[in-house]
Amino acid sequence: MLWVRPGEPVASPSVGAIAYTVRRSERARRARLVVTPEGVELVVPRRMPLEEAAAFARERRGWLERALRRLDSALEAHPPARVADGAPLPYLGNELHLRVVIQPGRRRPRVRRSGDVLEVAVGSRAGQGVQAAVERWYRAQAREEIGRRLDDATARAGTSYGRLTIRDQRTRWASCSSSGTMSFNWRLLLAPADVLDYVVEHEVAHLEVPDHSPRFWRLVARRLPSYRESRDWLRRHGTSLRLG
Repeated sequence: MLWVRPGEPVASPSVGAIAYTVRRSERARRARLVVTPEGVELVVPRRMPLEEAAAFARERRGWLERALRRLDSALEAHPPARVADGAPLPYLGNELHLRVVIQPGRRRPRVRRSGDVLEVAVGSRAGQGVQAAVERWYRAQAREEIGRRLDDATARAGTSYGRLTIRDQRTRWASCSSSGTMSFNWRLLLAPADVLDYVVEHEVAHLEVPDHSPRFWRLVARRLPSYRESRDWLRRHGTSLRLG
């Protein structure tokens, strides 16, 4: 049996021609396959033998092939936003136009928004400086946009939360811990505003109902009657919410 620290990728096996990585998780209660544009990951409980994990992946080959076909179709219909000079960037249902300014000698990128123009000043076009700077800007904006919505939603609900964290997860849009910590994915700013509103209301409802029981969905529907449209949009287009 191969042992690694929880959270560390342990192998790169395959199912047929489909390669995947294996990651042990302290939180996982059962094995699950995760399909993202970055690849396929098999998440397994800490003590599951790798032979058992591999057998699970083989049994799910049909599902895996269908999931990859759906992913390809979704990315073809809605490709990720390109980070390039003059390219449009989605921002809560609107478009920002990226302008890259070269300032020789500049050591740290500077990002500044003016209306619908997002200007990034860098020392050169080489490397990943522009994309990293744009992502940092989105993260900062996410704290502001989500924080305001979260404060308003908890005030309306008569609840409160512990703290807000902004994360860069591949497969989760948001979470609410038992201590009231609210975590949100910055990529939600690439979606329409009503989708972000839905995710906020979803997590605020978890402050009162921790599961996804009928009672939970009734609570969400009462607070946001149109939530199904936003939930369905996120399920269809979530894979495209990234910067390419």
